[in-house]
Amino acid sequence: MESIVNWLNSVIWSSALVYLCLGAGLYFSLRTRFSQLRNIKEMGSLLLNGEKSEQGISSFQALCTSLAGRIGTGNIAGVATAIAVGGPGAIFWMWVIAFLGAGSAFAESTLSQVYKEEYEGQYRGGPAYYIEKGLGVKWYGILFAIITLIAVGLFLPGVQSNSIASGINNAFNISKNIVAIILILILALIIFGGIKRISTTAEMIVPFMGLAYIIMAVIIIVVNIDQLPAVIISIFKAAFGGEELFAGILGSTIAIGVKRGVYSNEAGQGTGPHASGAAEVSHPAKQGLVQAFSVYIDTLFVCSATAFMILITGTYNVENGAGGYIIENLPGVEIGPMYTQAAVNNFLPGFGSAFVAIALFFFAFTTIMAYYYIAEVNLVYLNKKIFSKRKGNGAKIAINVLRIFMLFSVWNGCMKTASLAWTLGDIGVGAMAWLNIIAILLLSNTAIKCLKDYEQQRKSGIPREKITFDPVKLGIKNADFWIKDKEN
Repeated sequence: MESIVNWLNSVIWSSALVYLCLGAGLYFSLRTRFSQLRNIKEMGSLLLNGEKSEQGISSFQALCTSLAGRIGTGNIAGVATAIAVGGPGAIFWMWVIAFLGAGSAFAESTLSQVYKEEYEGQYRGGPAYYIEKGLGVKWYGILFAIITLIAVGLFLPGVQSNSIASGINNAFNISKNIVAIILILILALIIFGGIKRISTTAEMIVPFMGLAYIIMAVIIIVVNIDQLPAVIISIFKAAFGGEELFAGILGSTIAIGVKRGVYSNEAGQGTGPHASGAAEVSHPAKQGLVQAFSVYIDTLFVCSATAFMILITGTYNVENGAGGYIIENLPGVEIGPMYTQAAVNNFLPGFGSAFVAIALFFFAFTTIMAYYYIAEVNLVYLNKKIFSKRKGNGAKIAINVLRIFMLFSVWNGCMKTASLAWTLGDIGVGAMAWLNIIAILLLSNTAIKCLKDYEQQRKSGIPREKITFDPVKLGIKNADFWIKDKEN
């Protein structure tokens, strides 16, 4: 079974997907004239936008819900894995995919707003919606929804819960079974409350957990500031094979950096657009710009915090790809959150394991919440497209079954080995990325039209809150929500 899983992962995560992720990010960066740089001030202003309604959540809540999905175990265990497999240079490629990926994140989140719907008093949107409406290919939308439902309902929760269980077990010696029970009880209280409760919980937890983690990283860097120049030089030299020690794993350096970058910031993967579609905004480009900034928060801030803590304290191993090690500073230590725990322990002996375990709990738990929401959006989509003609309470029953199944997936993930959990997670991420990136490339003109329209209105002096969106004027078809909203 494990050999089959590894083979499937190698097929999905071939060099073709690495080039596709990089190429798509570069394409959207060029098409938007590097909007991720030009519009940073605008992103900041939109970030705290207070628009919301009974049907939709605010841009900030959507950002936090999206960040709940982005900021997870990938920011702690994933960064450690990138360093272990690809050396310090992998961090540079994580930065590259973050910068370029901000362009992809803008496109997918803008498209999610353009083609969103209102369903049972709540906004719903995501790749399945813009694939069907924008491309006019219903089977493609259904395929994405099915793949996503499997990925976020079955594969990805195990990565998060496995890291939580391992981190807490390592820090407090608490049985993984007990951790699993606590996880599913807390998760049940939240997911049975729907998107409003999920977004409210994310709004409270995400800013606090991210800030506390970054502050700890800054303190460790400042204390070891004399090591910082050498670490930065090592990252850049190793990224291009310029450091002899890591020259033999250059291919792994680039591949793992891109893979872990995509897994962490999710730009182009297709998860972020689900939360974006739930936001209440007056123009789709607003949420696109907000979500582009979320990629920076995830990778350039949180992932970099982890990377610098590990590298500056030297608490890591680097594999040589042949079963041995190029660097082995932590003999016998498994790849994952233990690297970060060792880094904080190096600064505060006896405290690192507890701090990272708690941070990992909040990071990964909020990600599981986001995964549930994404799964529910796609389940609702599938119910409408496949079972909508059937009468009864089928949709509500299906959602409750999903909730129970999600709780089981979380418990099961706590029991898996870390390597199997990560491989299954990679398969889920990769499959979604293939389907979504192709779709947003085909719909790129629509996303660019939205950006140009928004920027033209801003240049003409229209205040942000007064900017409107008219898909008919822009020649965008099937944006029914906005046409209906305009008529009302």
